[in-house]
Amino acid sequence: MALVGRRDGRNFGYGRQLSYAGPQALRDLFGGGHYGTVKAHSDRWRAFVRWCWSEDGPGFNDARQIDRQTLLDYAEHLRQQVEQGAIGIASAQNRLSSVNRTMAALRGDQYVKVVSPSKVLGMRRTSVRRSVPQGQDREHVKRIVDVLCGHQQSRAAAIAQLARATGMRLREAILADLPRLQREAEQLGRINIQDGTKGGRSGASAPRWITVDEHIRDALAFALQVSPIGSRNLLALDESYLEFLQGVVRPARDILHTHHLKGFHELRAAYACERYEQITHQPAPINGGKCYQIDRRLDQAARRQVSYELGHGRIAVVAAYIGGQT
Repeated sequence: MALVGRRDGRNFGYGRQLSYAGPQALRDLFGGGHYGTVKAHSDRWRAFVRWCWSEDGPGFNDARQIDRQTLLDYAEHLRQQVEQGAIGIASAQNRLSSVNRTMAALRGDQYVKVVSPSKVLGMRRTSVRRSVPQGQDREHVKRIVDVLCGHQQSRAAAIAQLARATGMRLREAILADLPRLQREAEQLGRINIQDGTKGGRSGASAPRWITVDEHIRDALAFALQVSPIGSRNLLALDESYLEFLQGVVRPARDILHTHHLKGFHELRAAYACERYEQITHQPAPINGGKCYQIDRRLDQAARRQVSYELGHGRIAVVAAYIGGQT
């Protein structure tokens, strides 16, 4: 049996790590058989655990801490993933269902679950952005950077500057090879975002070049200045990515909220709106622009370019950042 301790112990007796406990409980539930089913549920459970440990998650590593609100928060995260085009609605429903099944296996009861994953996710918002991105005003971002630095959160400030200047995701900003990017900026006048990218989109097979301007130069210079000694990115040599999320990103997020910024991802949307306007000379649709009505080809070309710079494979996803075709 996989139960390694008393049922009332950490992770209901299935070990110290949440990522380990779920699959072990599933193997017990299915009696050591149904390998395909166990693997599918286990993979989706690990996706849930990664969210738990992410910037937006609760930071739990013990299933006893998980309640129904935790699962509803995860459902909201999955809705946002669908909205951004990262996963399909069927995948989101399967992930919630697998978390339900795994929690039942861990707990030995049905008390903590989302009653109807399809219903909860069926109330998702459209994939077109409806709210104006926060962080478009660079002075607003500068004030937040100053506040972060005042709280000895200089590395979080570097993330904010990189996200606003280049459109990097959180993970990309943390893991960016800063000396390489600075060298490219100086020698080529453009940088290739490759580190920490999603879905294996890296290397020569998936270049993602961004033209350098003064904001990018300033962001790179600051990030290099606050990068720990001996490191090529924002992580210290003895620091894991998870430790950085828990020790740096999570406290910084509270400061962002206090200063009217929902998260670092909003700065990525602000970058997208700015780039759309630079290309079309019209405001982004979410900011009241009507380029699609004036010149549909230009609108499509701008969306393709913004999609490329954000590291997405489909231009339809851009609507989640800049608004729809109006």
